[in-house]
Amino acid sequence: MNVKATLAVLGALLLSSGVVSRAEETEPKVITMDVSDEPGRISNDDVRIEDGPYKRQVVFYRTNAAPGTLVISTPERFLYLVLGDNRALRYGIGVGRQGFQWSGMVTITRRTAWPDWTPPPEMIARQPYLPRFMAGGPGNPMGARALYLGATVYRIHGTNQPETIGQAISSGCFRLANGDIADLYERVLLGTKVIVRQAKEL
Repeated sequence: MNVKATLAVLGALLLSSGVVSRAEETEPKVITMDVSDEPGRISNDDVRIEDGPYKRQVVFYRTNAAPGTLVISTPERFLYLVLGDNRALRYGIGVGRQGFQWSGMVTITRRTAWPDWTPPPEMIARQPYLPRFMAGGPGNPMGARALYLGATVYRIHGTNQPETIGQAISSGCFRLANGDIADLYERVLLGTKVIVRQAKEL
């Protein structure tokens, strides 16, 4: 069975149970795969990571960033919402695959529930079978919510493939399980600072 077929079977089992779970592990696995988005696959806004390192949780986190800042650590596959007092709310994420990773500081310039999806020309060139436009909804690969990052084409958004959390699979966006992006969406405002890092903070 090839990789795509295996992922499809795994995804169907996870979604039919209504719970996405991972075995307990001390360190996140670093998995690099090219998993295509699946337009039309259904995932509601209740799906979240229930256990393991990618479960949403408050953690000890030492940083100079101000409370309310989002810090994305690509190598760790985590997004941190800084709370202050050496604490952060940590979310497991999927990140850009090799060649599509980036770093920098931006702000959230737009917030959208159930966003539409218009794949950029570069993505169409790589995956010509993708739709040119897809209205927002449970079958949309953008998932339940989207936070737009500055003037870039990148977003923090949901996914209809929650089993890909913790993997390097996107074209530069950061994806969370729908239940987690819906939670984050309620906690951040327009203008929130987002720091994207390619190395762990010392």
